[in-house]
Amino acid sequence: MTEHFSPRRPRPVLRPEDFPHHTSDIIRYGDLDPQGHVNNSVFATYLESGRVAVFRNRDLSIGFTDATFVIARSEIDYLRELRWPGTVDIGTGVVRFGRTSFVMAQALFCEGQCAAAAQMTMVMASKSTRRPIPLPDDLIALLSQWNMAAAVSA
Repeated sequence: MTEHFSPRRPRPVLRPEDFPHHTSDIIRYGDLDPQGHVNNSVFATYLESGRVAVFRNRDLSIGFTDATFVIARSEIDYLRELRWPGTVDIGTGVVRFGRTSFVMAQALFCEGQCAAAAQMTMVMASKSTRRPIPLPDDLIALLSQWNMAAAVSA
């Protein structure tokens, strides 16, 4: 059976101001790989810092007694190198909601240039059963303050 792949549609040019939530991290010397640029796995760590900042934001205060959030899908486009020393700005927003999940769009910026674009599908799961559970309306309302569906089409 022959598979046919369609060319990937180009991603929009992302700007820091496209994202409703921002945090930053420093680029550490230990983040580098033998080629002298930030290792691809560290990009995922920077993105994690951005998501955690959303969930731990004092104004958002997401905390459910028997629930946690897990990544069900992770998609990262590496657009340019990051080098030490420097600072990375992490933009994060919510693109859409499902029944038990939501999609977060993220980007990494250095000196105003987009170095990576990512989308993460986050599933709300019961801590006791480890199974997906429906997103409560109050959670959707809280996360909606970071909505950016108009800025990034998924």
